[in-house]
Amino acid sequence: MAYKTPDQIAVAAVASGTKKAHLPVPKLLVGGFLAGAYIAFAGLLAVDVTAGLDPAIWGGVTTLLTGAVFSMGLVLVIVAGSELLTGNMALVPIALLSREVGFGLLVRNWAFVLVGNLLGALFVAYVLAVQTGVIGPEGSASFTRLASIATTKAVTEDDLTIFLRAVGCNWLVCLGVWMALAAEDVGGKVLAIFFPITAFVALGFDHVVANMFFLPAAHWAGVPGIGWGDIVGNWVFAFLGNAVGGGLFVAVAYWFLYLRDRPAD
Repeated sequence: MAYKTPDQIAVAAVASGTKKAHLPVPKLLVGGFLAGAYIAFAGLLAVDVTAGLDPAIWGGVTTLLTGAVFSMGLVLVIVAGSELLTGNMALVPIALLSREVGFGLLVRNWAFVLVGNLLGALFVAYVLAVQTGVIGPEGSASFTRLASIATTKAVTEDDLTIFLRAVGCNWLVCLGVWMALAAEDVGGKVLAIFFPITAFVALGFDHVVANMFFLPAAHWAGVPGIGWGDIVGNWVFAFLGNAVGGGLFVAVAYWFLYLRDRPAD
């Protein structure tokens, strides 16, 4: 079989969410650290690749290229294996709805994966982005590109905008995770991931783990006007919106379509 049908994806999603919910805490933390680092690597690459592209000349191509490059992050998460909070916002809830796990296990999973993601993203932001000089000094192309991304997310957007953009973001991210479950080979998984991730980045949506990289990196690089209050505020509303996007529009929707009336095994 080359791929799973949607009803088969739903069954696979429950199995995956159940397995993730029962992982021991050290594995949640290490897997979370890796996923946070992978998303941060993708963010750093996206900044570096698109640095110096004048929006007046390139227009939407800049954000399209940013998204295409950024898709590497979820490819690494899915194919190499790690624990990403935003993907788990769909997989663990669908296992909960199917009564395979309890609410306590969902909270436990999200809490420890969140901590791991944050540590991984901060490590790449400080050590591998700022301290290595990949993000150059003020006035450099990479600094200017990072400043543009981070200022929009941390300063320009209000709380409601962040929340709504985060809903759209994780709806698309979790669709990428969902469709990757359908593929029976690596090429299929990569292709399934590429388009939804490219779309959410090109549309300017907010991903809480990506913002764990972009915003601290900008702060540590010296981008003016971005303080920790701005950063944490973005994270809170991005987290809430991501939870709604993945939990409601993917987990609940597909549970209702394919699992609600499924007879018990």
